[in-house]
Amino acid sequence: MILRTVHMSFRPNMVEAFLELFAQHREAIVSQPGCHSVQLIQSHEHPEKLSTVSVWDSQQDLDAYRKSGLFSQVWPATKSLFADPAIAKSHRLLWAS
Repeated sequence: MILRTVHMSFRPNMVEAFLELFAQHREAIVSQPGCHSVQLIQSHEHPEKLSTVSVWDSQQDLDAYRKSGLFSQVWPATKSLFADPAIAKSHRLLWAS
């Protein structure tokens, strides 16, 4: 299984816009083949810093999502709200509870 983290820093006045965008598309993302979950976390000290944490069956499933029409709609809209470039990493999920 793959755990994907995407760390994002938004312009402070764009956090609410991102939260609305995420809420609008979250169910569609979770419904992608191979996706088990998508979580959104926010820094307590820096509320403009948010991250997504998603779990996928395989890197192929994640890559298929990243090539999908949904991703091509959501990602450019998200990027337009950034203060800094995102940092995305894929990890092998070794243990989950």
